[in-house]
Parts: sequence; C-alpha cells; structure tokens
Amino acid sequence: MHVFNKPGRRLAAAACGLLAAVALPTVPASAVSPASPASTSHANLAATGGAAPPVPARYRRQQLDWRPCAAGAPELECASMSVPRDWYHPGSGPDLTIAVSRRRATDPAKRRGVLMMAAGGPGASGLPRPAGLAAYSPKLAAAYDIVSFDQRGVGASTKVVCSDQDTVDAMFGGGDLRDRSAAAVRRTWERAREFVRDCRRASGGLLPYITTDQAVHDMDLYRELLGARQISYYGPSYATFLGAYYATEFPRRVERVVLDSNIDFTGDWQSFLTGQPMSFQRRFEQDFLPWLAANDATYHQGRTPQEAQASYERLRAALHDRPLDVEGTVITPDHLDAAAANALYDADRFGDLASLLGFLARPEQAPEQTRKAVADRLRHLMSAGFVADFFSVTCGDTPWNRDGRYWVEESAEATRAHPLAGARELTYASVCANWPRSEAPRIEVTGEGLPPVLMLNSKNDPATYYEAAVRAHRGLAGSRLVTVEGGDHGQFQNGNACVDAYVEGYLLDGTLPAADTGCPAPGR
Repeated sequence: MHVFNKPGRRLAAAACGLLAAVALPTVPASAVSPASPASTSHANLAATGGAAPPVPARYRRQQLDWRPCAAGAPELECASMSVPRDWYHPGSGPDLTIAVSRRRATDPAKRRGVLMMAAGGPGASGLPRPAGLAAYSPKLAAAYDIVSFDQRGVGASTKVVCSDQDTVDAMFGGGDLRDRSAAAVRRTWERAREFVRDCRRASGGLLPYITTDQAVHDMDLYRELLGARQISYYGPSYATFLGAYYATEFPRRVERVVLDSNIDFTGDWQSFLTGQPMSFQRRFEQDFLPWLAANDATYHQGRTPQEAQASYERLRAALHDRPLDVEGTVITPDHLDAAAANALYDADRFGDLASLLGFLARPEQAPEQTRKAVADRLRHLMSAGFVADFFSVTCGDTPWNRDGRYWVEESAEATRAHPLAGARELTYASVCANWPRSEAPRIEVTGEGLPPVLMLNSKNDPATYYEAAVRAHRGLAGSRLVTVEGGDHGQFQNGNACVDAYVEGYLLDGTLPAADTGCPAPGR
C-alpha cells in the first residue's frame, strides 16, 4: 500500500491553508487594538493616491553577499537584505531581514534579465523555488537569472510567531469541525482568542507590517539591489496577489508577468475565501469521486460516485464515534477532511487519498511501515509557522466584516452545503474576527499602465477557483486568460505541454495569444 508516497508539489504545504475563512461572533472592544499612527498614515496615503517616501540610502547601498544556500541545489545562491519594518515610516522601528535566493542564467549569451518568483500560501517559503523552475524549464534557466525570497514573516526571513504547535494542532485537528453545537462554537471562539493573544504577545509590534503591500516594497528593493531596471515575474496561487500588487504599485518596473492559479486580487480576502467551500466541494464531487468509482476494482470504495461518497461518510462517522490512534497520532474526522482537501490540489494525488481511505477502514491489516507513514503525515495538519503568517496576511491585508451573528449563520450554511471545507470556516473566521484591526492601504488593481499579463487557471481548481480568476481577469485590463481543463492547482510546471508553450513563449519571446484561449488537462 502506497499511502502518501508522492511528495507534495510546490503548494501542497498550503493545501489546508487556503481554505475558507469568515468572521465569527462579535469581537469585544478589548480584543481590538486601536490603529497606530503609522497604520492610519497608510490609509491616508492610499486614499490620496500617495506613495511610500523615497527609499533611504542605507537600504539602497546594501551589497548582497551571495553564498551557497544552506540546503538545496548547489547552483542556488542565498543572501539577505535589511528592509524597514514599515516602508511608510522607515525610521519608526527595527529593521527586518529578508532572505533571498538566485540561480544565475546558464547561458550568458542568451541572458535577457531577471525572472522573480514568489511563494504561495501565504506562508510558504520561496527560497528553493528557482532551482525547481530551472530544472523544469532549461530554456528559462538559460535566459534568466531566476530569483526568489522568503516573504517577511516566513522561513529564513524575520518570522512572525503565534501559538505553539500543540495549540495549532488543537485548532485544526481537535475533533469534528462539523459540530455546530453551542459548546463547539464557544470552544472554537476561545481557541481563536487564545491564538490571537499568542500572536500579539510574541509578535505584536510586527503584526501590522506583515502585509502584501509591505512585501511588494521589499520586492522592489530586491530588484534594485540586483541592478535590474525591470523584472519579469512568475507567481502561483497567493503569489498572484503579490505579483498583481507589485505590478500595480511599480508598473514601470515590470516587463512580463505570468499569474498562475489566481486569487481575486481585485477584491478582498473575505470575499475570496468565502468562495472556497464551494470549489473544494466541487472538485471532490465532480473529479475525485468519479475517479474513485472508476477505480473501484483497486480501492473498493463504491462503483458509483454516490456509493463512494457514502463510503467516505461512513468512515468519517466512525472516526467521529471512535477516533483512531495510529502510532500515537489520534486521527479524527478533521484529519480525514484535511487529507482529502490536500489531495484535491493535484489529480496525481488521488491515489494517495484512496489508499488512505482503505487504510483507515482497516488499519489492523496494514504493515508497520504504512502505519508510521500515515501517523507522520497526519500528525500536524498545519504547521505553526505557516499558520502565523497566513493569518497575519489574510486578516491584515483587507477589511473583514465583524458582525458575529451574520457569520455564525453564514458558516453554518457553508458547513451544510459544502461540508468538506465549509466545516473549517468557523476556525478561520474566528481568528480574523479577533485580529487587531489593520489599516493597510487598499491597492486597486486595474491593469492601467501595465504590459499584457498572462493568466492561467484550471476550471475546477479547489483553492483558486475559476470564478475568482475570471473576476481578476476582467479587472486586469489587457490580460489574457488561458483556461485549463481539469482541476489541478498550479498550471505551469505541471507537465502540460500546452501551458508550458504559452508561458515559455511569452517569457522568452514576448509572444501572447491574441485573445483568451484554452488548454486540455495535462496528460498523465
């Protein structure tokens, strides 16, 4: 049995991170910190069309001390740079450190510039990504210095810190998140308040500045320190948000931009994330369950999608009544749902989920090696570091509705209609409802003054759903949208020759489709 035998692709670690979030019961006034003077200035700058002050010379005169990265491909170099905590008031607090990476173009004669990448999540590391992109596309590796970074709050950069791993485990895997009883709602709310208290205690002075807007100013300093007048850009998932904001705030400093599996960067986090229960459920019902039924001879979960879904629900109910202890990891319905959501990101992982269903139904028949593999994979559904940055960005980037009664009703409906991811709404919502109020500037993405942007999205992507990509495309003037059949998350570097041709043609030669177009799903 090969349970979870394939490593997650570039965004698998974020699979449970980009789930639905809404707000919860009304936040007491004591739970909300007043806006700081610096934060208020951000709002005023956005309202008046202002910008951050000029970059102080002490940041612009830095030299990047490139050295071999501590881990990863030998051709990958790493360095670090200092940035202001607050780009709008660069002398107001301690500097932050941003870790950066680079893989030099392999053919100096063909070199055409810098291709910057960023990571998804928010909360994932970008440092190793240039090596992966170069290995996948030797053409791009020959022509570009491929660079990336750990966003502020993440990894080797200055990190935001919230709760310990045990607290995070209890939030996301403590039982059955479909439970809508008064006691369960109260427990969810209490855990969220504890989590936010931990964030404020450990990182309170940093929280207002872990935003997409602050990060894109870090990106532009990185561009300058690389000596590049302009950059090209490739970004998947949350990195589409970063790329759209960067291009909007620094339109003359981008040459070619590819946005892959798109968040609706023309809107806000609340409206985007509340759409995810629908798209995870759609991927589960329209893609995974039919696949599972078609492979009933192998996995024995039912010969029709309806029978396969019934098998899933029976297993889930059994875990609700009697959680399963596997090598010290207590597996609850939450663990099952999280594993299912994770597998939906890539059709190549359907077999892993199907094997897990068989294992959980008959764990006593599995060898010890399989039991240990399952226990290790499911022990921590979300890493504490990832969650800290995820909430810092999604709760702080854009405003949230704090009407508790509305959100309790709304999340109950999401749980009923789209239970796979809808059951998590309460957990995510309660954190953003308790989060310190943010006054991050509102960036309006329109595409004005930009070169044409190439956008990619699959129809049944569970996390960055197609409807949001279409909204973003319509709001980004001059963009071209390549619609890919199927539902994988992340279209480039996914073995799809049609997509790869569009991306490489654009980044290498500036070639764009004359109008929106499509590609088949990748061949497997």
